[in-house]
Amino acid sequence: MSEIKLDFAKQDGLVPVIVTDYQTGQVLMLAYMNEEAYHLTLETKQMHYWSRSRQEIWHKGATSGHYQYVKSIKTDCDCDTLLVVVEQEGAACHTGAYSCFFNKKKKRKRRGIFMLDTLYQEAKDRKNNPKEGSYTNYLFDKGLDKILKKVGEECSEIIIAAKN
Repeated sequence: MSEIKLDFAKQDGLVPVIVTDYQTGQVLMLAYMNEEAYHLTLETKQMHYWSRSRQEIWHKGATSGHYQYVKSIKTDCDCDTLLVVVEQEGAACHTGAYSCFFNKKKKRKRRGIFMLDTLYQEAKDRKNNPKEGSYTNYLFDKGLDKILKKVGEECSEIIIAAKN
């Protein structure tokens, strides 16, 4: 990862950082970096930010376990905003949501790849953070054959629903 020359003096020493998921392109969050957070991110390949509320460096995941692993870093045309593509472990949002951008004026059902990604992230989180009584954890405990049997059952239900 080559270092990008940013002018941190332009905006009170902070640059906005837009963070997206490397698999789906979904926007996960918007945060800010100062020069130190930027260099820590380059060194560790994990996201570090400047917390404006706490006035300190914030290593994403250090307390929550929801780390962000850097895949790529780009700037906008003026080199005053970063676009960082990450592999997100767990939730990006402090509310526990995968993305900070979940509020909508109108409730709509999520479709296609985003719904599959949401299910995948929930299953991955359940595997990493087991919960007693969870059917997903039961499937993980029973192994691949049990998981695939369940996937087959769900596929059959979708086929019947589509026919009807």
